[in-house]
Amino acid sequence: MAPQQRRTRRGRLAFVAATVAATAALASGPGFAAGAGSARAADPPAPTTPAVPEPDRPKAGGPAFGAYLDYGARGVARIAELSQWLGGAELRVGHTYLPGDRWSNIEGAPGFLDVWADWRTEKADRMLVLNVPMMERNEENVSDAQVRMLLRRGAAGEFDHHFRALAERLVELKVPDTVIVLGWEMNGITYTHRCGPDPDSWKKYWNRIVTTMRVVPGQKFTFDFTPTRGRDAVPWTQCYPGDDTVDIIGMDSYDQPTGLSFDEQIKEPYGLQEHVDFAKAHGKPISYPEWGLFRNGDNPEYMRRMLAWMDEHKPVYNTLTDYCPHGVWQCGNNPKASEVYRSVLFGRTDPAPEPTEPTGPTTPTDPPTPVTPPACSPLDLGDWVEYWLGGKLCLRFDWFSRNR
Repeated sequence: MAPQQRRTRRGRLAFVAATVAATAALASGPGFAAGAGSARAADPPAPTTPAVPEPDRPKAGGPAFGAYLDYGARGVARIAELSQWLGGAELRVGHTYLPGDRWSNIEGAPGFLDVWADWRTEKADRMLVLNVPMMERNEENVSDAQVRMLLRRGAAGEFDHHFRALAERLVELKVPDTVIVLGWEMNGITYTHRCGPDPDSWKKYWNRIVTTMRVVPGQKFTFDFTPTRGRDAVPWTQCYPGDDTVDIIGMDSYDQPTGLSFDEQIKEPYGLQEHVDFAKAHGKPISYPEWGLFRNGDNPEYMRRMLAWMDEHKPVYNTLTDYCPHGVWQCGNNPKASEVYRSVLFGRTDPAPEPTEPTGPTTPTDPPTPVTPPACSPLDLGDWVEYWLGGKLCLRFDWFSRNR
């Protein structure tokens, strides 16, 4: 992101061992799991799918694409829903983020990655993309002086064991070919894992992490170096750690700043064209782990041009950031861009012709608020617990009257 601009992610995982125990106790008493009877709290349906003619299906095996839909189990469930909205288009990429609050979560604490691993292993051609922070306290406005010290400690090997534990965890979950987006947007100022305070130490630290994870038996990781588009706080080329430890050169590219045309996004220093040229010069493929609308609102021209750019330059994968203000399916604020996105990708399983204007209104409806059964109060137990329960747990207040 641009300097001074932070983007709010959809929460961080709250690990719920105590909640699981509480759930079991409540389930045996007056509470019940939504979905276990007539008083189920309705799940939000997928956005309404308008009637759009489905194009002839090309052969499978094209560039992988998907969207960031949520960090937890809901994100996995929504992949199928988004595919349905796109006329059965094959979303082969699942994308999530490790929490950067503490080292134990960066190591891939039990209960978080399992559902993503299950989704990945269901089909051989799927791809799991995992953003991995390089530091704990990653969004806590740590000072440049502290970042510099932490980078030097990392470059000296002090944090190697955390990344070895993560690598072993991914191999154990049978997802050894995960794409690791390590230290993303390092050229900005948002994250503690930023490069600017000490680029040399940052590069040494990146190389240590990759080397540490690559020696774990059974691993087949792909490491994606992903700055944000443009110069940002420092030129991202100054942070490039070298061809030996980078497999993909990615770019997070949102429609910003205000008033910047897509042509300017291509031509600006360290912009889209320089990204493609830099990757080609280093013999690396490209990716777009994060992209979407932003400062210029509902911008169908950006959506059309970005999709066409990716069709032309064929990244290994791309994942749209699909929540407001960036998205087009879960965000109802961008109906014009939503029409473009859906018309271009509807039914896609392979490279498509040049993007065209949509043929009719295809504005998705926002998911309605779940209906709460009478005299029932839903409990918020977290994504992981709700995933295994099949819905929210509701606590009924009229149980005593039914047993009298």
